[in-house]
Amino acid sequence: MRRKSPNPPRTPASSSLLPSYELPALDTEFLLGDSMRGVRFLLEYAKAEQHLRVAGIRSTIVVFGSARTKTSHRWYKAAREFGRLASIRGGACDGSGKERDNVIATGGGPGTMEAANRGAADAGAPSIGFNIQLPHEQGPNRYSTPELTFQFHYFAMRKMHLAMRAHGLVVFPGGFGTLDELFEILTLCQTGKMEGVPVVLFDRAYWTSVINFEALVDAGMIERDDLRLFSYAEDPEETWTKLLAGGLKVPGAAKRR
Repeated sequence: MRRKSPNPPRTPASSSLLPSYELPALDTEFLLGDSMRGVRFLLEYAKAEQHLRVAGIRSTIVVFGSARTKTSHRWYKAAREFGRLASIRGGACDGSGKERDNVIATGGGPGTMEAANRGAADAGAPSIGFNIQLPHEQGPNRYSTPELTFQFHYFAMRKMHLAMRAHGLVVFPGGFGTLDELFEILTLCQTGKMEGVPVVLFDRAYWTSVINFEALVDAGMIERDDLRLFSYAEDPEETWTKLLAGGLKVPGAAKRR
C-alpha cells in the first residue's frame, strides 16, 4: 500500500496564497516584525534624506521648545519672530540657487515648533518638520512645508536628522523632550562627535531655574569651558546675534540686514 507524501505538491496558484511566497518588500507583516527593526530604522533615515537632498536643503537652524507653549505666550511670539528673521537673514529665502542654507527645522509639532515654522512661512521660506508618532500633543502643524514634513517612529533617527544638517541650535523653554534634545546636542559637541555649532538658550531666567549648570562644574561633572558650548538670549534679535557670534555660517548675499 502506497503511503501518502507528508508534503503533497502544491500548484503555483496555491503557493502564491501563502505569506512565505509574498515579495518581502510587499509583505507588511514581515516588514513590521521584530526581525526587521534595523531595516525600518534605515528606511526612516533614507526617506527623509532623499527628500531633503532633492529639495536642496544644505544646512538648517534647529529650533527646539515645548509643544505646550500657547500662541499668546511671549515665547511663542519670540519663536515666530526668530523663525522669520533667521529665514530672511540666513539664506532660506534665497531660492535662486540649487541649495538653501539655514532652513528652519523643528520637531514639526505645535507650540514653539509651530511658532518657528510659522515665522519661516511669514518670510516666504520653506521650513522642515520632523514629526514623530506620540500618544499626546504631537501632530504636524500647518506651517511646516508639506513636502518637507516627515513622520518618524524612532526618536533616535528623528534626532539624527535634526542634528545632521544643523549649523545652529536655538532652544526655547520646554520639558523632558526639549531637555533630551538639548543635552543630546551638547554631548555630541562636547565629545567631538559633532562639529561644534552655536547653541542659544532662550530666556536665561528659565534655564538657570531648571538646570544648575554651575553645580555641575562645582561637582567636577563638567569643565568650566563646557559652559562655552552655549549662550543665552532674551529676544529674537539677540538670538540671531549670538548665533553669528558663535560661528553660524551665512551665505555672503544673506548677510545684508
